[in-house]
Amino acid sequence: MSDIEKMIGGDYAQLTNTNIRSFGWKGVTVTVKDRQSQQPKTILSDINGIVKAGELLALMGPSGSGKSTLLNVLAHRTATLAASVRAAIYINGAPANPKTFRRISAYVEQEDALVGSLTVRETLNFAARLSLPKAVSKLERIQRIEALLTAFGLQNQANNLIGTPIRKGISGGQKRRVSVASQLITSPKLLFLDEPTSGLDSAASFEVISFVKDIAKKHNLIVIASIHQPSTSTFAMFDKLLLLSQGGTAYSGPVSEVQPYFDACGFPIPLYMNPAEFIIDFVNTDFARDRSEVDQQLNMVHSSWHKSRLATATVTELTDEMARNSMDTDVNAEARDDSAGAVAIPLALIHRSFIKSYRDIIAYGIRIAMYMGLAIMMGTVWLRLNPTQGNIQSFINAIFFGGAFMSFMAVAYIPAYLEDRALFIKERANGLYGPTSFLIANFVTGIPYLFLIAMLFSIVAYWLSNFRPTAEAFFTWVMWLFLDLLAAESLVVLISSIIPIFVVALAGTAFANGLWMCTGGFLVPPQTLNPFWRYVFHYIDYQAYVFQGMLTNEMSSRNYTCAASPTAANGCTCMYQSALESECKIAGTAVLKSYGYGPGNNTGRLVGIMIGIIAGYRILGWLVLYLRRT
Repeated sequence: MSDIEKMIGGDYAQLTNTNIRSFGWKGVTVTVKDRQSQQPKTILSDINGIVKAGELLALMGPSGSGKSTLLNVLAHRTATLAASVRAAIYINGAPANPKTFRRISAYVEQEDALVGSLTVRETLNFAARLSLPKAVSKLERIQRIEALLTAFGLQNQANNLIGTPIRKGISGGQKRRVSVASQLITSPKLLFLDEPTSGLDSAASFEVISFVKDIAKKHNLIVIASIHQPSTSTFAMFDKLLLLSQGGTAYSGPVSEVQPYFDACGFPIPLYMNPAEFIIDFVNTDFARDRSEVDQQLNMVHSSWHKSRLATATVTELTDEMARNSMDTDVNAEARDDSAGAVAIPLALIHRSFIKSYRDIIAYGIRIAMYMGLAIMMGTVWLRLNPTQGNIQSFINAIFFGGAFMSFMAVAYIPAYLEDRALFIKERANGLYGPTSFLIANFVTGIPYLFLIAMLFSIVAYWLSNFRPTAEAFFTWVMWLFLDLLAAESLVVLISSIIPIFVVALAGTAFANGLWMCTGGFLVPPQTLNPFWRYVFHYIDYQAYVFQGMLTNEMSSRNYTCAASPTAANGCTCMYQSALESECKIAGTAVLKSYGYGPGNNTGRLVGIMIGIIAGYRILGWLVLYLRRT
């Protein structure tokens, strides 16, 4: 038997809930302002409920009934709701402490917040590293991971990839199990599931709910799941049902009493028909032909509920729990520091990002291939240019192309960033980390790949084009190209954070790069640029500083031969006047002067400005992520 197997021992006691007896809510009411009439509109109205340890509650209702809103309110995720919320939420009959609540609860999103290029075991490992307190040792973390793999029947898939569009991974049902398991890594006592069977067939749905039920019963957990029209067998696995219709309660109580209740109300469920399907259709008003008849029917349903024995029993049960008001001291102790650490979280994110980036070729692999193709094209178009005055403009054009188009092609990073951002939004909502850790990891992960791209591109394009053939000039070019790519990727991060929609972010980034090209100093020299564009955009244009740095690197220490001219006094005609004209040569500094750039070595100042622009983009990106919750 391995050490891991000895640690697990077939069970894991810490997952078991021993101190959370009940979870209840009373008078949950949510209102929003109608966009057209600007009048308050009720989304949820006076919703009550209670769930005991070891029970599964199904939160059901037609689309627009308020299921997701109620689930978010109960899970203390109201920061994402632009609404007025009034709710009393209790644990063991006492008001829930927000800090305690975050520690003892977990929320599983409707869409799997998984990285497709990680294996199942790696996914659980990173979930543990991001969420478990510093006090939890590495040995205990491994123990939790292996115990969950065993509990969810994922041992055989532990080393399989989750799956990407390019590489097939585990099945849909297994992904949902991984999502639930990754939230159980912190041993929560309350588990919230948002549409856990969404996108799954009936067999996979039954499989997922069955695993959740087994875990809940075995470890005495409380599970609340919003679910849309489950199959008969899946529906029967739930202990309780809260049925919503137009923001009100249509039924709340044991699943076993659904049929007798509707029979007693005069709305019998047909024999051999799925009860879940019948009650959802019954309270659904979206496809009603006679609106008044349906409204009358719903009013009767809501009225019947408020007068029912079950409604009274729910309020009585809540009142009894509140009267006991015996929240255990162990529960309050759960409010301890639950952070994984200010250093551990960024390190875990960096590690995860590196694994994702080298396994997922979309992030950087395709970009490297694209840039290498661009380098070959550039090197063969500007092939072996001789340092003559006739080629001066070609050298300048090549410098502009190398910087501007490398920057422009950074738009290829948008899909990868939007995928990372979507994962960040979900993990942030679960309280794992904030925008600082996310952007640090994003920036650090990109540095080696962008440097590799700059180096590979330069090795091909620089020497084929016959730029100044010295090691110093070559590595200075690489530096400028690297800073150019860092600034371009930082711009992508900023724009994609402001507008997290692929097509719009693509258009916005392309427009910004077009603007930087126009005001960078190549198409129109800075001294002749329109004052508005010069003073508003030129001095914050990172491409302008890259172009100036690259041009200075090429021209400041290189001379170019003039064209022969029999009629000229010294036998040649030079396009630029310089001190070397008598030798039939043009000093590169004369070319710099025509662009308004001084001959001095101002590389340090330009690099400092570039670093400031890059930092500015990243800080603005952080501010956008900090202010936006979705």
